[in-house]
Amino acid sequence: MAEIVESPVIKDVLVVHPAVHRDERGRFIETYRRSWFPLGREMVQANRSDRAQGSVVGLHYHLHQADYWYVTRGRALVVLHDLRVGSPTEGGTLELEIGDEEEHGVFIPPGVAHGFGALSDLTLTYLVDGYYNPSDELGVAWDDPEIAANWRLADPVLSARDRANPRRSALEDALRPRFGLRTP
Repeated sequence: MAEIVESPVIKDVLVVHPAVHRDERGRFIETYRRSWFPLGREMVQANRSDRAQGSVVGLHYHLHQADYWYVTRGRALVVLHDLRVGSPTEGGTLELEIGDEEEHGVFIPPGVAHGFGALSDLTLTYLVDGYYNPSDELGVAWDDPEIAANWRLADPVLSARDRANPRRSALEDALRPRFGLRTP
């Protein structure tokens, strides 16, 4: 059975340590179960992200959508930052390596900025509890000194979108997530 642990750094972020079953044929891992996330909604869309070593994706956030991430190949440095006004962990930054032998999944609630750095070529699968909505695709600067993430990558490759994200201090008030408020 999987072990589910709430992050001590960011409230409502859950780290899943699934049970790994190995034999001479390889391994089997149950990577997701709805019942692990009592505060979450049903996941309605699955996505896959393949990235080359040295890439950084994020930091993205949503006002209405939760994500569940699992690396199926390679290693990622996941960076999470609590943007939620009124959260008991507002301003907290969590860095977590997942993938390869670090068999962890990560549940990311709405309002928590999230990104990952590809420490190797990787495949990240993620489930979301809302269909793609461009108006809920928001971002904050990956290199914001207030967030102070250590990406462990010398010269990261980023998309134009991620290079253009504003600093946390420049986010419009209407686009700041509020702790405990979530609409469908």
